[in-house]
Amino acid sequence: MDEATAFLQQLVQIDTSTNATNESQVAHVIQKKLADAGIDSKLIPYAKNRDNLVAEFGTGKPIFAFTGHQDVVNTGDLSKWTYPPFEGHIGDGKLYGRGASDMKSGLAAEVLAFIALKQSGFDHHVRLILTIGEEYGAMGAQQLTDAGYADDIDALLVGEPTAGKIEFGHAGSYNYKVKSYGKSAHSSLPALGTNAIVKLTDFIVAERHLFDDVPVDPVIGPLVHSVTVLKAGDQVNTIPDYAELAGNIRPTPSFINEKVTARLKDAVAKIDAAGAGSLKFELTHTFYPVLTPTDSKLVTRANEAIESVSGKKLALTISHGATDASDFTKSKNKFETIIYGPGDEDKNLSHQINEYVSLDRYHTVIKEYEAIVRHYFD
Repeated sequence: MDEATAFLQQLVQIDTSTNATNESQVAHVIQKKLADAGIDSKLIPYAKNRDNLVAEFGTGKPIFAFTGHQDVVNTGDLSKWTYPPFEGHIGDGKLYGRGASDMKSGLAAEVLAFIALKQSGFDHHVRLILTIGEEYGAMGAQQLTDAGYADDIDALLVGEPTAGKIEFGHAGSYNYKVKSYGKSAHSSLPALGTNAIVKLTDFIVAERHLFDDVPVDPVIGPLVHSVTVLKAGDQVNTIPDYAELAGNIRPTPSFINEKVTARLKDAVAKIDAAGAGSLKFELTHTFYPVLTPTDSKLVTRANEAIESVSGKKLALTISHGATDASDFTKSKNKFETIIYGPGDEDKNLSHQINEYVSLDRYHTVIKEYEAIVRHYFD
């Protein structure tokens, strides 16, 4: 087995699922890999067993940054997996396992390209930023943004799966809860209570058309919104005094996160003011849209670099999924971003049973990453 494949397999074999909260094991493996190549790195703790990692070489401006997340989503029903999700099984030119596509293949490719650049004597300024918790909350990216790691970068490459396309932007991701408070009573005497489900239902009905007048973004497309979680009641003969829902929205540059918040709060306030009981809004996560012009230096040079390795330029596209870039863009510093990785999101491999990555594609992207950095500084 070649070194690059063995490295990816080692990362996939570490359970860093959302429930495991165990990114430190991956961070230590990568730190040793970098150290063996003569590159210093630092771990930035978020919580027990959860470490971000940052490494860099070179000085001056501009600064090119790679970023990727060390966590993966939960496995789901283990009985449905053909191979154990943390075995890193190899067959038919593919490596199977949770995170193989999203995004340990991108993570490994970034690390190996970073090492190759350093060992070649490349003397420009390159940074590697690896995070915890991207799959639920992006706490690592938020922590590193607050610590200033995006305050001086000029170009950011996110190694998420993109199915052989360059993504120059993506929608935001916005999670919220609405909580309804009523008064408990026996179901035979409902007038003595206040059913918390009623106001929550009023909100669900209002939410269906709450964003009908929002403009369609010329690049990202329409704002997408859904109520996705509903919790209410625990006994059939009791009027529930509490109910809650959760929803997800994909903001666009044409209707940004703050406007979404204002629209939701206004709807909740109007329903809260009508009749008994109360309704409260709670913001859970707010990730911003990311958009880089298609004629920007990073997009143009990246496509030129990929053509130099693979012989053809790639299609440019956007995604409705969010990345850690949503948090890094909260920095006052403005920089260009692309999302490009070896995983295949077109086949819905991310977050799916029997997730895999093509090993040929993975090896090619390592070379493309190195070429992208070199072309960027040309």
